[in-house]
Amino acid sequence: MAKQKKRWSTSRKVITWLVSIVVVLIVLVVAAGGYFFHVAEVRAKKDFVGSGVLTKKDPLYKQQEAWFDLHAQTWHLTAKDGTKLVGNYVPAAKKTNKTAIVIHGFGVDHKAMAPYGEMFHRMGYNVLMPDDRAAGKSGGKYIGFGYLDAKDYKQWTNQVISKNGQDSDITVMGASMGAATTMMLSGMNPPKQVSAYIEDAGYTSVADEIYYQAGDMYGMPNWLAKGLVPIVSTYSKVMAGYDYFEASSVKLLAKNTRPMLFIHGGNDTFVPTKYLNQVYKASNGPKEKYLVPGAKHVQSYATNPAKYEQKVADFLAKYDK
Repeated sequence: MAKQKKRWSTSRKVITWLVSIVVVLIVLVVAAGGYFFHVAEVRAKKDFVGSGVLTKKDPLYKQQEAWFDLHAQTWHLTAKDGTKLVGNYVPAAKKTNKTAIVIHGFGVDHKAMAPYGEMFHRMGYNVLMPDDRAAGKSGGKYIGFGYLDAKDYKQWTNQVISKNGQDSDITVMGASMGAATTMMLSGMNPPKQVSAYIEDAGYTSVADEIYYQAGDMYGMPNWLAKGLVPIVSTYSKVMAGYDYFEASSVKLLAKNTRPMLFIHGGNDTFVPTKYLNQVYKASNGPKEKYLVPGAKHVQSYATNPAKYEQKVADFLAKYDK
């Protein structure tokens, strides 16, 4: 009897020990999920991302400064969830119904897209460059990673039409997270006035990019990332209203039937170059692909400005008549 009690006591200790370990592991995983959610999605200065503003040594510095010299109007928009958004609008030098909406990437604001805005303005377009939610002068606590932003930009397209007329002809262009926004927007039934898209260095889905960055930035083994990313995604669903698996460029591109130009740098290690073929294949509209050899993340334009502009101009001449 005494031996049985001793065995039972030992078994209880082992069970208690195992349960304690499981509880500690759960607490650690949940805490880690909260930490990575904050790093990825909560509005704050991201140490691993620069401002996006160029210096004099950059090949696109003159384009940036030319854009900054233009007089921008301030547009305002209230998103459907009440977030206050701010846009910067520069009308074309000559009156036109053509407007380019240019979308910035993660951790920066519209100023990072100044060279692209200047390019479209030089091509004769009105240009609208908003600050995304949780960026620049716009409100919002959580980064939309392209998914919430795509819904916001659908509203921006409607504002362009409201201000500039029903005959508006809109091109949407974005880089990095802005490219993902562009691709996701294409599958959200935007107004018929949106005639063409250009994406530069966009990811296949938020989940894919987070998985990749878990390994690339933190050296996290694949098995750990596979367990942790769904937890971070759950934080996002509860706090921001979307999960990383529904925020998929590939899934939404399948609904697109309008023209899109897909651009990617051949040496992109932040949003891997391999994503280019995946998003290109997913789109069901007229499409073209431009791979820039040797270009790093969002450096395709800077690598060969003249060729980049020609590719964009040729695409627009074909599909945005």
